[in-house]
Amino acid sequence: MRITDITLDRLRLDLDPPLPVAWDPEPRRVFDATIVRVHTDAGITGIGSGDTMTGFEAHRHLFVGEDPLAIHRHVRAIETCNFHGGAYWPLEAALWDVVGKAAALPVATLFGGATDRIPAYASCCVLRPAEERAEQARRAAAEGFRALKIRIDRDHVDDGVAAVAAVREALGDGFAIMVDLNQSWRTAGDTDPATDLVRTRRLVRRLAELDVFWVEEPLPYTDPDGFRTLRAENPGVRIAAGEMHHSPAELLRYLEQDVLDVYQPDVVLAVGMSRARTLAEVAALKHRAFTPHSWTNGIGVLANLHVAAGVGGGPFFEFPYDPPDWTPRRRDFMLAEPIGVDADGCVVVPDAPGLGVRLDEEAVERWRI
Repeated sequence: MRITDITLDRLRLDLDPPLPVAWDPEPRRVFDATIVRVHTDAGITGIGSGDTMTGFEAHRHLFVGEDPLAIHRHVRAIETCNFHGGAYWPLEAALWDVVGKAAALPVATLFGGATDRIPAYASCCVLRPAEERAEQARRAAAEGFRALKIRIDRDHVDDGVAAVAAVREALGDGFAIMVDLNQSWRTAGDTDPATDLVRTRRLVRRLAELDVFWVEEPLPYTDPDGFRTLRAENPGVRIAAGEMHHSPAELLRYLEQDVLDVYQPDVVLAVGMSRARTLAEVAALKHRAFTPHSWTNGIGVLANLHVAAGVGGGPFFEFPYDPPDWTPRRRDFMLAEPIGVDADGCVVVPDAPGLGVRLDEEAVERWRI
């Protein structure tokens, strides 16, 4: 089997009303998605998505004509492209989709088949007042979610803690609450420094009193000593990070130095599926958790799900969900059906071969740039 072509569909969904995500300086008015298709002479087409794949056209020739099953070779080639400014991990996802379809197996089975479902946590993105967040959490629990993640604005910490306290009071001790401080990396144009270690230590102590399940991205990636300090001072709270950490070698150093409790590299934005599997397996051997970031679109959610389910990641899986602002229908506008959770609040691995992506070709055509 040979790759005959790699095509990109660049889509843009207008967001009306705009989406005021907590970590962006301005509300988002569009949602971009790039669909990667790997075409083969066997009639199998693999589909991936995640990063925008800017500039990939200059590198297409490195893959066309090659065997799509030679994943190791392709990962190394993608890494050489990424070094020069690209981020082409959606291509690896599309290649794994080809492999799964050729083998007539879900990719999660090829990655180890540890489970076929993972409990989801509703990953919120909008800053809401305490009572509004508590009511939204009640609705999420009624829909089956067992956990929810709340964002805290570094400039309005008391409001964020109040929202966490309101959810804890509303849903009790059996409901898991995660908190994301969004201090490890910055969106383009956000030049404000991260919250310093002293303020972060105070905040994590307050969150520990509310029995949060983990505190995510509390410090910049360049401060592993700070992460270790937070863990040592708060043994009842897990510290999570790594969603956009692009260096597998650095993440391995984090594992060697026992920096985090929960490792979160996104397989279509940060390190790719194969490297994420390696990191996840090392984390498991060290009795640490792997639960990847999945904040792209439904195709990216599926790619991350297959890796996490294959290696036994968890105990929760990120499900971007914050209605009415962010819904599966908005997030998965290019799919025939949006990805959802079952009655038990789990994200289920599709039993179709490959990643299980089902595109809505009319939507692809409608929103193509």
